[in-house]
Amino acid sequence: MPKFVYDFTEGNRDQKDLLGGKGANLAEMTNLGLPVPPGFTITTEACQAYLASGSAPAELSEQVTEKLAWLEGQFGKKLGQADDPLLVSVRSGAKFSMPGMMETVLNIGLNDESVAGLAKQSSNDRFAWDSYRRLLQMFGKTVLHIDGEHFEDAIDAAKKAKNTTADLDLDAEDLRGLVDTFKAIILRETGKEFPQDPRAQLDAAVEAVFNSWNAPRAILYRRQERIPADLGTAVNVQSMVFGNLGMDSGTGVCFTRDPGTGAQGLYGDYLSNAQGEDVVAGIRNTLPLQDLEKLDKPSFDRLLEIMTQLENHYRDLCDIEFTIERGKLWMLQTRVGKRTAGAAFRIATQLVDQGLIDLDEALQRVTGDQLTQLMFPKFDTSGKPQQITKGMNASPGAAVGKVVFSSDDAVAWAERGEAVILVRRETNPDDLSGMIAAAGILTSRGGKTSHAAVVARGMGKTCVCGAEELDVDTRAKRISAPGGITISEGDVVSIDGSSGAVYLGEVPVQPSPVVQYFEGRLAAEDGDDLVKAVHRLISHADATRTLKVRTNADTPEDSARARRMGAEGIGLCRTEHMFLGDRAQHVEKLILANSDAERQAALDALEPLQKQDFLEIFEAMDGLPVTVRLIDPPLHEFLPNLTDLAVKVAVAEAKGEDPGHDRELLAAVNRLHEANPMLGLRGVRLGVVIPGLFGMQVRAIAEAAAERKKAGADPQPEIMIPLVGAVQELELMREESESILTSVAAETGVDLSFIPIGTMIELPRAAVTAGQIAEAADFFSFGTNDLTQTTWGFSRDDVEAAFFTQYLEKGIFGVSPFESLDREGVGRLVSIASTEGRGTKPDLKLGVCGEHGGDPESIHFFHGVGLNYVSCSPFRVPVARLEAGRAAGSGGSDTR
Repeated sequence: MPKFVYDFTEGNRDQKDLLGGKGANLAEMTNLGLPVPPGFTITTEACQAYLASGSAPAELSEQVTEKLAWLEGQFGKKLGQADDPLLVSVRSGAKFSMPGMMETVLNIGLNDESVAGLAKQSSNDRFAWDSYRRLLQMFGKTVLHIDGEHFEDAIDAAKKAKNTTADLDLDAEDLRGLVDTFKAIILRETGKEFPQDPRAQLDAAVEAVFNSWNAPRAILYRRQERIPADLGTAVNVQSMVFGNLGMDSGTGVCFTRDPGTGAQGLYGDYLSNAQGEDVVAGIRNTLPLQDLEKLDKPSFDRLLEIMTQLENHYRDLCDIEFTIERGKLWMLQTRVGKRTAGAAFRIATQLVDQGLIDLDEALQRVTGDQLTQLMFPKFDTSGKPQQITKGMNASPGAAVGKVVFSSDDAVAWAERGEAVILVRRETNPDDLSGMIAAAGILTSRGGKTSHAAVVARGMGKTCVCGAEELDVDTRAKRISAPGGITISEGDVVSIDGSSGAVYLGEVPVQPSPVVQYFEGRLAAEDGDDLVKAVHRLISHADATRTLKVRTNADTPEDSARARRMGAEGIGLCRTEHMFLGDRAQHVEKLILANSDAERQAALDALEPLQKQDFLEIFEAMDGLPVTVRLIDPPLHEFLPNLTDLAVKVAVAEAKGEDPGHDRELLAAVNRLHEANPMLGLRGVRLGVVIPGLFGMQVRAIAEAAAERKKAGADPQPEIMIPLVGAVQELELMREESESILTSVAAETGVDLSFIPIGTMIELPRAAVTAGQIAEAADFFSFGTNDLTQTTWGFSRDDVEAAFFTQYLEKGIFGVSPFESLDREGVGRLVSIASTEGRGTKPDLKLGVCGEHGGDPESIHFFHGVGLNYVSCSPFRVPVARLEAGRAAGSGGSDTR
């Protein structure tokens, strides 16, 4: 019989696949002898079975009964018994942390009888009725799917009747009244009474947690964080401990280091007389953790001991949840904490210096996505912008945008191209779509452990929390700020997630010091601790990686910048970009040529211009390879738009005027017009049907290389033939190219036999016939943009706007295949072509030059396939260097 339930003494932290992150870590803390309230975990396998069939596995109920009896035996009392009830919490716990995305229900076991027993046992009527109203509220919203505003409105009404704004001012009678109100809401909204049977409450809560795995906000979060959809969540059933028993009790969340900066010290939030959800929900502004020392020094000292123990045990920043029940400290959760990009780099190197990890492990603790975040600009405050308030620096960055007050508005405004700042009193999991759409998040409540802060840090989104001086009125869509300042929807604000400052209006930005370091404008030793940390880890990545990193560059300026960023050559130099602007007239003459002489004249005019382009690029990349892709797009792209030109000619003729040259142009555009030009006359096909076109480019490359050679330089051009689908195409172009190279060598007296000739693999046929094509190729470069288009049958220019949103929402895609490589389809073709190409020619050089060359996850795949290099945009070069090092250190496996 499959085992679906494990108590906390039976697991460990290595069982996250089965027990989820929360359950595995609760088991680990139990094994360490820490004060963990006893409980048990229902496995992810049970959830998977439930989601597959729509009902719980037959064995689950019996196993829960068995473990519940064990738990009751630990305390000598029954779940929900009338005189002295055992109460439990039911919490989700997936393999990967998904803060606030799934459900939690506290105080399971309370009913109309046991609430009296809890009051008597605790000698605290207010505590008992507060616990019962919490159960009704959470059960109603989570299990019965009642709109939470019904309960919030009832609480607000109770506080208004009491003439207070504080929850703690509600006494036992007020809370008893709320319980009656909440029960009435449940009956009204569902047609059924709140279940009084404790076991029925437990079973319903477990199913609610299972179902929350596929709640819209959980699906959206998984898509954002690239978490697989088939993992399911575990469910943790844990005996309750109470932080709401009075002012000698409380609850808190803490980090062993600052998750915002990485600095060592005390970081966390604490609330007296509260339950855990109060802290992360941000509904009450918290006390800093340091204040706990004054309130309860023994608990504070013990917490510090446990924090040190856990950090040393996990060898990483730990995120910890705890409760104090009448002076007794209980540990409710620990996990490796989410952190900002800057904190990730700082903490990784700090742990190396402390001897807890080595540099190889440190490299696995940071990601290319985090490095990308560090390369964005920061605010330039030299102009002394108007600071209206300062909150908590929850997630760093510089965000400027128009104020909106709802998640729906954030999405709608962002879709029309507006940069927005989502402003809320506090965020909740339903705000996720707006948080993703916004440039930044600003809240007036909550601390560094609130929902807004934790989720924003995980997404790398700028966030300022707990800006208490702001009175946020979401209904009126207005903020009242100190000094009589009013900010309305649509007004621009700037928020600094590094300092917590909030500015009125738009504040200019300045370059990141990390970018200045990569560009050589700031020496590592002159940088701050973040620059030094980045330098240490990128240097180790360079020493570790086997993949070379090149750049996609078409100009001397881009080439030089990429080289400063660490590029080891150019993997893709697009020559079509060199035919625009003033040169378009020569291309036009080439297209309109009516004789060989006219065509050759146009090519002769283009050749010296091309040669100068290559001279400058070879100079910028001297000593490094430059892969030049011969002209690829359809020639009609260099002519006027068909519709515009046809209208222009028709208008002229209607007026009795002579369209002149436009008529000739229109004839050419019509001649070249294709229904599907990306699958038409382009790439190698142009070289085959337009004599001399590729030859002109090859001659320009050869002459530029010869001239640089004569000047004592070391040019390393590589000639790449695009869109080859058959080896015969490549053979024709290779024969022509070699003839020209031989000719130029004879004319200049410079040996050019070192120039390799290869091709792009960007068609499925090329991939599956790579063994043949390799016979005529010195190298392959995978053009994964076109390979993705032609494998899927997608037109990138059309489909992303047309239906990709629905594909993502329906789970057909986890992520766009143009953003991250489709390993099963396109990746399979890359693997086949690599294996068969090297089967023909073992020393065949392999690279990739599509957008995927700069995507962190795709780089791990390319390392595993055995490519020689990746090529990406200049800005992505440091990211690719880091990820190539991580891929080598992890054996090419995914790391998260």
